[in-house]
Amino acid sequence: MAIRKYGSRRKSRSKLRKNIRARGKISIARYLQQFKIGDRVLLDAEPAVQKGMYHPRYHSLTGIIVGKRGNGYQVRINDNGNVKDIFVIAIHLRGIK
Repeated sequence: MAIRKYGSRRKSRSKLRKNIRARGKISIARYLQQFKIGDRVLLDAEPAVQKGMYHPRYHSLTGIIVGKRGNGYQVRINDNGNVKDIFVIAIHLRGIK
């Protein structure tokens, strides 16, 4: 019998797929964007960069920046009533006005 695999990117084929027009070279502005503590952000994964990516179950959630740790940001999200802090680098975040 085959062994069942439980990776972090399991069942995320459509969730982590880029649009056909968004493929190609990644914008340097996404790497260099800066956030301040208290900013609201959208978790928007860049599938071409696996470093600093959150678990796919948190994809497209919104959160608040509560701190900076190294090159990444500490984002506080609400996961079905549970408040969680996750660490994400800037390329996987989008600012919300």
